[in-house]
Amino acid sequence: MTNDALIQVKDLHKSFHDLEVLKGVSEEIHKGEVVSIIGPSGSGKSTFLRCLNLLETPDKGQVIFEGVDITDQSVDIDKHRQKMGMIFQHFNVFPHLTVLENITLAPTLELGQSKEEAQKNACELLAKVGLLDKKDEYPRKLSGGQKQRLAIVRALAMNPDVILMDEPTSALDPEMVKDVLEVIKELADQGMTIVIVTHEMAFAKQISDRVFFMDQGIIQEKGTPQEVFEHPQNPRTIDFLSKVL
Repeated sequence: MTNDALIQVKDLHKSFHDLEVLKGVSEEIHKGEVVSIIGPSGSGKSTFLRCLNLLETPDKGQVIFEGVDITDQSVDIDKHRQKMGMIFQHFNVFPHLTVLENITLAPTLELGQSKEEAQKNACELLAKVGLLDKKDEYPRKLSGGQKQRLAIVRALAMNPDVILMDEPTSALDPEMVKDVLEVIKELADQGMTIVIVTHEMAFAKQISDRVFFMDQGIIQEKGTPQEVFEHPQNPRTIDFLSKVL
């Protein structure tokens, strides 16, 4: 194991009924690295991402996070999940809680922070993403882009070691995408480990250390953004990029 491998995936398989979605994926994600996962719909990208924190349970294979095999059933997965922030397509914020309550709930319950400490941290994070003036609003008063920035702040409030993002901009109106991408870029610039499934090719090219192209349940090609986007080798990658770029 390389010393800075934050996540190691070994021979990951996942099927839904008769459909084999992941067909033996092995990969490492390193500390401080930004990895973008691209590929056509149905290629296994989101399933792979969701297996990293066991939101989907693999049928076979291992996920080793910070040296611990979290696929081992004796492991307390919730303890490790606290260190893995997850951002979904559809925000998943609590509608009955204010912006501030959305952010402070988990740190007080799971990290044992005092209400004052959690609120102070939350306000600092909200200020960074331009939402401090919304702290007492309910999510229904927020735009899609604001809800997604709230979801990112809520994940950051847990001080995660990695953030997993599943198409964080795909449910947004085009004019809201930019604000969310800027927040993600800032996180990347600060050295946060990020694994992001995205359709935003220009963005993936700009922020990634490495890009994985997935198709038919495996990683068909991987490399630096320059290698994958400008000099793809695999015929499937070439075909895919010719349609989306």
